[in-house]
Amino acid sequence: MTTPSDRQAYPSHWEADVVLRDGGTARIRPITAEDADRLVSFYEQVSDESKYYRFFAPYPRLSAKDVHRFTHHDQVDRVGLAATVGGEFIATVRFDRIDSRGMSASAPADEAEVAFLVQDAHQGRGVASTLLEHIAAVARERGIRRFAAEVLPANTKMIKVFTDAGYQQKRSFEDGVVRLEFDLEPTDRSLAVQRAREQRAEARSVQRLLTPGSVAVIGVGRTPGGVGRSVLRNLRGAGFTGSLYAVNSAFDEGAGGGEIDGVPAYRSVRDIDAPVDLAVVTVPAERVPQAVAECGERGVPGLVVISAGYAESGPEGRERQRELVRQARSYGTRILGPNAFGVINTSPDVRLNASLAPHPPERGRIGLFTQSGAIGIALLSGLHRRGAGLSTFVSAGNRADVSGNDVLQYWYEDPDTDVALMYLESIGNPRKFTRLARRAATAKPLVVVQGAKHSGIAPTGHAVQATRLPYATVSALLRQAGVIRVDTVTEMVDAGLLLAGQPLPAGPRVAILGNSESLGLLTYDACVADGLRPMPPRDLTTGATPDDFRGALVDALSDDACDSVIVTAIPWVGEDGPTPESPEGEELAAALRDAAAGCPAKPVAVVHVELGGLAEALAAASRTRPDAPASAPGAGGCAHPSPSSQLRSSRGDPNRPAERLPTATVDPDPAHRIPAYPAAERAVRALAEAVKYGQWRREAVEPGKVHEYEDIDEHGTARRIDELLAGQDDPRGATLTQDDARELLGRYGIDVRDALPAPDPDAAVAAARTLGFPVALKTTAPHLRHRADLGGVRLDLADEEQLRRAYAELTETFGKPVELRPVVQAMAPRGVDTVVRAVIDPAAGAVLSFGLAGAASELLGDTGHRLIPVTERDAGSLIRSIRTAPLLFGWRGSAPVDTPALEELLQRVSRLVDDHPEVVTVSLEPVVVAQRGLSVLGASVRLAPPPARDDLGPRALPGY
Repeated sequence: MTTPSDRQAYPSHWEADVVLRDGGTARIRPITAEDADRLVSFYEQVSDESKYYRFFAPYPRLSAKDVHRFTHHDQVDRVGLAATVGGEFIATVRFDRIDSRGMSASAPADEAEVAFLVQDAHQGRGVASTLLEHIAAVARERGIRRFAAEVLPANTKMIKVFTDAGYQQKRSFEDGVVRLEFDLEPTDRSLAVQRAREQRAEARSVQRLLTPGSVAVIGVGRTPGGVGRSVLRNLRGAGFTGSLYAVNSAFDEGAGGGEIDGVPAYRSVRDIDAPVDLAVVTVPAERVPQAVAECGERGVPGLVVISAGYAESGPEGRERQRELVRQARSYGTRILGPNAFGVINTSPDVRLNASLAPHPPERGRIGLFTQSGAIGIALLSGLHRRGAGLSTFVSAGNRADVSGNDVLQYWYEDPDTDVALMYLESIGNPRKFTRLARRAATAKPLVVVQGAKHSGIAPTGHAVQATRLPYATVSALLRQAGVIRVDTVTEMVDAGLLLAGQPLPAGPRVAILGNSESLGLLTYDACVADGLRPMPPRDLTTGATPDDFRGALVDALSDDACDSVIVTAIPWVGEDGPTPESPEGEELAAALRDAAAGCPAKPVAVVHVELGGLAEALAAASRTRPDAPASAPGAGGCAHPSPSSQLRSSRGDPNRPAERLPTATVDPDPAHRIPAYPAAERAVRALAEAVKYGQWRREAVEPGKVHEYEDIDEHGTARRIDELLAGQDDPRGATLTQDDARELLGRYGIDVRDALPAPDPDAAVAAARTLGFPVALKTTAPHLRHRADLGGVRLDLADEEQLRRAYAELTETFGKPVELRPVVQAMAPRGVDTVVRAVIDPAAGAVLSFGLAGAASELLGDTGHRLIPVTERDAGSLIRSIRTAPLLFGWRGSAPVDTPALEELLQRVSRLVDDHPEVVTVSLEPVVVAQRGLSVLGASVRLAPPPARDDLGPRALPGY
């Protein structure tokens, strides 16, 4: 029997911080021999009933033998994990490998018995289900494929943990015990369950920051001024509905007894004799650890750290930031910041302004997230100036803990948020962000602008993974996930206003009307440039009255050939010339609102030039109010869409797409808010983004399927990959030989044509005879590979004489055979040369790329990208996404090639990379697509050990 605690080195990669169901955090780690006292203390706090359920008999205390057994594991056949808060155990789980008779065993036995014990005070927080995810991942890593558990029938909570996990399982009842057996191979249902639990937990953690019942501001000075005093003033000014406390260690001794601006003052959070839900920390960085410790001991669940002096200040600050996160998580606390601007919630039930913004925004339907405080200030001001209200605002600073991903989880089900705007300077977990964005976009628009996109470095203070993908590729992948990707904060506000106040357009057809022919033509040109289909502008002449605009807009909205309308307006020209400041601006706004209210199913936008009062009147009509009364159908043949036509997002199941697309997202306010823009290009660009997003929503209803191919050898490929990696000493992996690459790809139905080495002319002739003439002679030297333009490839060599002549020409021109590494390959049918690549990017995840071979993709960057796994719809759209795609479909009278065969190849490569994360690079070049079929002439495959954890593994917060 193995006596040391670890038969293998301590598996530190099993450690993880996790968010529990109630939004608090816990740390999961392996149990070691040093945990004996913690285990005993933990067991003493477990109720007799829970002990009985665990051991099937009264078991008041653990014996010394029990303690030794439960703290000494070999980390292979016996593994124990603990969930801890504040360094103390709150739950444990362990597995013991067993054989078919249920006796202790070692590998290759692939079954294990699993058992849990959760402290009663922490039951109901989702601790056991989270531990199950992690212990299952550990078991799979150790070659265990199935768990068995014996549970008393009365232990319904634990039975529910197993049955709700989503694994395929069998249940039996014998000798008064329920026996559950389930495979650990993840299923669609188990992954859906895991994602749903992740969403609820992370959303709840953000909700606790945004809806506190009480707030303590730590660092409030006695004298006016300072950050702490400003935050306290802003909280009071917003009318916070809960309890407020001012905290400063310099206050007089004693708990309470003093006030700051009418708010009770204390020396420490520990002195407050009521619950504290949120602490806003504004003290200098060197004093923050003490404040965090006091909050942790007091049980404060959330912190907003406005204090600066962390990772943005250099290496010393970066280490200070790591320690801050570790300290907070040890207490089960989540942090927004450090170096944060704060949070705002305009809900009348909360009215929270725990930020440095002196004037909170009005209530509205837009959620705003920023990483930069300065950009946050500018966006708040700009949105307010244009009449837009917010539901919530979060500025995360260095986002050391709470990030945009967490806020997305909250907004997904937030009934007060219809549109999400995000300014990101970095994306810490792009794989997860893309997954969450795709799901969120099925329910509500998500508009993102990314700063620092061309600098190649992350902003100071942001811990991010480096990406090897160019910015354009990342942008394309985000758009694939349904993100409305814009380049500037101005464009983000423009798009947000349209999406928050107007329905989604049903298509790209745009009617243009107004009192300026020139402005109408500019709008027409902008529509064409942005891919819309504008109708000829309708000129109402400069003498048009508000009634003329009303009638023209009613006509346009009633036209079935129109999906949206852009109204252009310039100052009226009367008998006394232009009148830009006339009250007719307000009259025009009223006329446009009346007309739009009669047909709320189509979006309307206004372009105005020097027309005083119009933009303000439109903005004042409805600041995206969530409590506006319902309106009746208006004139002009338009009617409100029925409730059944609205999009129903499947929020109960985050992995299922929305069921149907709305013809409109109708603002019930009769004074329908119409966004106004000072330039035609801005209005058109916002509308174009809405059109593309609407198209994405329609396609998301039926996203396609990942095709299953019967000839794929998934398990055999996995074994072969293990064999190939076992012989590699470099942890970074290695590129396979041509033979190994061909064999591995062949297991997934990807046939690569043989290329026989030709170190001399005689060998070349022998290879050609083996393959059969005609053949191609090509060099494989790195500097000449795939460079037919340099003359390193000779085609259609029909006989030995031509082959020998070509061989001599190559060696005379480029060098010795040992340098050129020539090969002979049978000629493939003529077609279009293409390139298929797949790569595992450390930041973006698995990406499939496609383009034409040669200058088109290399020089011009004409390459399409899709996230893996790709569906049949993704494969088809990928082929058609490149600018040179017409060459595949019969351009200028040429014969179309076999694109279905190409789509199948793309899906097979996607399956290979998705099924086996060890395959980090696949390059097929060239792939010659003929009229019937295709030929893969060259292939390269690189393998590397998979990451210990990725976005497909058990739930875990980013490590610190």
